[in-house]
Amino acid sequence: MLSGTQAHTLDSLQVGEPLEQLSLPVDEIIVPDGFRVSLFAYPVNSARAICHGPDDIIFVGTRNGGTSGLFALQGADNNTLVSPGETFSIYQGYTQPCGVDYRDGYLYWSDISRIWRAPFTDQFLAPPAAELVSDQFPTETHHGWKFIRFGPDGKLYVPVGAPCNICDDGDPYATIMRMDANGDNLEIVARGIRNTVGFDWHPATGELWFTDNGRDSLGDGIPPDELNRIPAGFEGIPHFGYPHWHGNDIADPTYGGGHTADEFELPEQELVAHCAALGMRFYTGEMFPEEYHNQIFIAEHGDWNNFSDNVGCLVSLVRLNEAGTAAVSYEPFATGWQREDGTRWDRPADVQVLPDGSLLVSGDQAGALYRITYHGSGQ
Repeated sequence: MLSGTQAHTLDSLQVGEPLEQLSLPVDEIIVPDGFRVSLFAYPVNSARAICHGPDDIIFVGTRNGGTSGLFALQGADNNTLVSPGETFSIYQGYTQPCGVDYRDGYLYWSDISRIWRAPFTDQFLAPPAAELVSDQFPTETHHGWKFIRFGPDGKLYVPVGAPCNICDDGDPYATIMRMDANGDNLEIVARGIRNTVGFDWHPATGELWFTDNGRDSLGDGIPPDELNRIPAGFEGIPHFGYPHWHGNDIADPTYGGGHTADEFELPEQELVAHCAALGMRFYTGEMFPEEYHNQIFIAEHGDWNNFSDNVGCLVSLVRLNEAGTAAVSYEPFATGWQREDGTRWDRPADVQVLPDGSLLVSGDQAGALYRITYHGSGQ
C-alpha cells in the first residue's frame, strides 16, 4: 500500500463505472479492432515519462515539478482504474522533472541541469532524502527537460537538447550522453540530435532507437520529425544531422552549406513534420497479437503552434523488418485526443508496456494515464 501526499482519490468511483464521470471523453479514442482503451489514472498533473517500478508501482515524471513533483501510483493489474484509487505526489520542488527510471533499488529522475536518485520505498509520507547523481548538464530551459533511461549496458542515458530552434552551439548540446549509475564516466554517444524525448533498445539487436523533434520555421510540411537508430558496431560517435541536415534530403538554409547527406546517419523513418514525437517503446509484451511484437509505439504530442494541419496528438506504430534493423511502415494506432475541428482534449507524451502486456499512454494536457488492452478480434 502506498502512503504519502494524496493528489487525488477515485475511491468513490467503482471499477467499470462510466468514464464520463471523470469528465474525459475516453470513448473518443479510436484503436484497431479488438483493442480497448480505459482510464488508468486521473488527474496526474502534466504527466510525461512513465516508469514501472517494483511492487507494481508506476512512477510518472512531469513538466510541473514545483508543486506536483513526481507521481507514484499503484498498478491496476486487471482492473480498469488505478488501485487503490490514489495518486501520490513525491519529491516536489524540482525544475521540470520529466524523466524517471528505476534501477537496482533506486528511483532516478531528472531536472533541467541535474540527475537525482533516492532509495526506493513505498512509504511516501517520509521518503528518503534525494541524492545528487550529477550536476554536469546545461542550465538552459529551452529543450532542457530530459527523458532518461537505463540501457542494457547498465548506463544511464541522458539527452541534452539544442538550446534553440536552430543553432550550432557545440557539445554537449544536441547530443545523447550516458554515465554510470553513480554519475561517473559521463560521455557523449551521439550528436546531431535537436531534441529527443524518447528512446528504447531493440529487444533482440540491442540497438538504440530514438525520436527527434525537427526544427521549426521552414513551413508546415517540413522538416520531418525523425525515428533514428544507432547501428550496432558503429565506430566512433554517430552524427544525425542537426543543425546541418534534416530528414533524408533537406539541407538547412542557414547551417547546411557545404554538407551532404552521406555525412550523417539518416532517419530510419521520417515522421510527420511537427508531430512532436516524444516517448517511444518497443512492444515486449504478450497481450497484443504477434504482429505487434518488437514493433515501435510512439507518443506524438502534436504541433505546438497550430500548423494548418494540426498534426499529432496520437499514438503511432512503426513496423520493422524481420531483422529489426529497418522501418517498413508508419501508421496511426490510437487517435481521438484531437477532434476534427482541431481542438485537443489531451496530448500523448509517453508510452510504457506493463508486465501484463497492456500499453500505458500518458497525456500531459489533461493530466491522465490511459491503458490500452487487447481482447480479441471482434471484441
